[in-house]
Amino acid sequence: MGVMEAAHPYMPVSMELPGFHPALMSQAFILATYGGASAVVVLIVWLLSGSVAKLRTVDRLLMCWFAFSGLTHIILEGYFVFTPDFFTFTKPHLLAEVWKEYSKADSRYVGRDPTVVVIEGITAVLAGPGCLLAVYAIATKPVYEHTLQLVVSTAQLYGDIVYFATVILKGVEICLPGPVYYWFYYIFMNGIWVVIPLLISFRSWGAINRAFASTKKKSA
Repeated sequence: MGVMEAAHPYMPVSMELPGFHPALMSQAFILATYGGASAVVVLIVWLLSGSVAKLRTVDRLLMCWFAFSGLTHIILEGYFVFTPDFFTFTKPHLLAEVWKEYSKADSRYVGRDPTVVVIEGITAVLAGPGCLLAVYAIATKPVYEHTLQLVVSTAQLYGDIVYFATVILKGVEICLPGPVYYWFYYIFMNGIWVVIPLLISFRSWGAINRAFASTKKKSA
């Protein structure tokens, strides 16, 4: 008689996950660790940005956002892309545990849905470093400052639109019921990367247009 595969908590329940091993860290610990690490990053960038002359509050906040966003893309999402067997880990590993937990809100991750893997791959490899470059650009004010912010924010916005739209079009169940998994993980945590990049895109679009208008006026 063969060894039975362990039952998993993901949707649909019929999904096959060979070698699956349940999470070893609690939800509270995972959220506290991720939240605490994010807060430390934001605090450090906020304090360091205060030493840069003539930076407005909005610039400092944007530096915090892009630093947090870039590190999340590179470390967290990059780990997902390049560690396809994270759900089989039998020893505690924080990043693997994060994805075991988040997959309860979107089982496409544990199931290695091609669309999600491609989106996260592009985000980790291109948008992540782009975010960190944006931190530098905001501090040093090169000519490409707003162009870079617009490009990176548009990429984030596009990725999230595809992320949500594919679920709606497929009409599949990917999330466990309950306010934490659906409203907090799936809607709120992903919605952040819709609202903030959209606002940044409008801001940078306006700045670029004003710069072109000023140049045109001077050359007239």
